[in-house]
Amino acid sequence: MSIPIDISEESGVRYLHFGSDWVQGAMRLRKPNALELSYTREMMAGLLFREAPWPARVLLIGLGAGSLAKFVHHHLPQARVTVVEIAPEVHAVARQYFRLPDEDERLEVHIGDGAAFVQDDPRQWDLIAVDGFDRHARAGALATQAFYSACRRRLAADGILSVNLFGQLRGFKTQLQRLRKAFDGRVLDLPECDSGNVVALATTPGGQSFDLATLKLRAAGLKAATGLDLLPALSRLEKSGACPDGTVTL
Repeated sequence: MSIPIDISEESGVRYLHFGSDWVQGAMRLRKPNALELSYTREMMAGLLFREAPWPARVLLIGLGAGSLAKFVHHHLPQARVTVVEIAPEVHAVARQYFRLPDEDERLEVHIGDGAAFVQDDPRQWDLIAVDGFDRHARAGALATQAFYSACRRRLAADGILSVNLFGQLRGFKTQLQRLRKAFDGRVLDLPECDSGNVVALATTPGGQSFDLATLKLRAAGLKAATGLDLLPALSRLEKSGACPDGTVTL
């Protein structure tokens, strides 16, 4: 069954919709490789907790407007990216309207089911980013215990799983519980964005503490180098009371 796709533009930003008002992706026309939506920026928050040349191998589940794929391909030249997108029409729209580059030795797009791909493909990944919703904002198989457990098996030793959750959905707390179970509690959920999205980070080793001041310095460096601004996310994390001793544990 094909996905109904709509495209809108406002104030220099092009938006992707799956037949509803929900925004499934966005691109500022003058900055096509930037991460326009706040939650997409926070999907890359793992960069604060690892140092280059991390990540070398990136798996993106869900293409949308191609924002994460474009950002990694453009700003992280050491990374090879594999994208799994269930709907071929989404891939076509991302290329035609959102400037997704052609596939090359650093970018591979696989049309198929993301949950099945993680179960079946034996490769290990430094970063797995999951952002897959249908037109009703439902994640389906990408929100199950089996899927999160499979993601853990596919992470490299220093790997990070980044998941876009929707805090306003009834099943949000259940998803977070499943994620924590799969990773033995080694999960950092960032405070909810203004859009209602909650980005959760999970790691295989876990338990490592990071000084908040150091993370802010890294965020400033990332902003200068790539335009990626994670300082607001750190500020919200600090105000939430999640790091009372000045450290963040992941």
